Amino acid sequence: MNKVFKKIFTFTLIAAISTNMVACGNATTSTPAEIDFSKESITCIVPYDAGGGTDTVMRALADAAKGSFKNITVENRAGGGGATGMLVGAHSDPDGTTITMTTVELITLEAMGINAGLTYTMFKPLMMVNTAAAAITVKADDDRFHSLEDFITYSKSDQLQIGNSGNGAIWHLAAAGLAKETGADFKHIAYDGAAGAITDLLGEHIDAVAVSYAEVANYVESGDFKVLGVLADNRIDAIPDVPTAKEQGYDSVLGTWRGLSVPADTPDEVVAELYEIFMDAAQSQEFIEFMNNSNNIIETMDGASYAERMKNDLTIYTELVNDLGLKIQ
Repeated sequence: MNKVFKKIFTFTLIAAISTNMVACGNATTSTPAEIDFSKESITCIVPYDAGGGTDTVMRALADAAKGSFKNITVENRAGGGGATGMLVGAHSDPDGTTITMTTVELITLEAMGINAGLTYTMFKPLMMVNTAAAAITVKADDDRFHSLEDFITYSKSDQLQIGNSGNGAIWHLAAAGLAKETGADFKHIAYDGAAGAITDLLGEHIDAVAVSYAEVANYVESGDFKVLGVLADNRIDAIPDVPTAKEQGYDSVLGTWRGLSVPADTPDEVVAELYEIFMDAAQSQEFIEFMNNSNNIIETMDGASYAERMKNDLTIYTELVNDLGLKIQ
């Protein structure tokens, strides 16, 4: 990715964010000292297209929390591999009425140098909600591949197109990390969220996707897709017959996390109240059933622990990006 692209990318993001900030700034909200969330309308920003894993998890969590608010809506603000929506959320009013679903791309985009001013310090984390490992997935009737080894070996003689959820997103880094570990030759195709990549795999426009298993589970169960391997320490319960990459001889473990954050200037008492509301929602039977049925893993952290994970992961992914030569100069 060259300097001209970076300038165009940054300009496009700033233009989109300015428009969205004006829209957000026109809303009338209570001051933090007066806020009563049962009388407030809450907006939850998802920085990706509808239909992907981040979107479905946020919508399920919002549904579980809806009784605590006058109204709660989910808005998709896709673009820039997640940067557009997260920047809109970071610049929203710090009164607790706009919550952003922050993902590991908050860290990976900064590590790659395509953050357009976005950094994790612009947020005050509420809580982490779930984690997911990358699943290397192809069409079920693709007879070229019966194992991850087949996939890797084939790519060395004939470059494979592998879709991800955005340039600099975790699934991009997961596939790039696997390629470096194995010597595979992938052409990385970026989308604004996993849904677009999955659609193109269904249409046989690309050879594979590197996304979470939850995002492809329905297609695996329907017989459209098959998973060749997961980049995790352990096998996924829903597909116990699919070995990890490590079991197949490739030391590659990479995945995402998702959580809720508000602008950094949000008062601590507001953050504490929102944390209680959404932690109750995350522990509700309704949300647990959704996550289990959709093959999503619930893994929660409080705000302080989530902030520490962000800080530590920035160091980890900066080292990975530099090692892979993906840093934008």
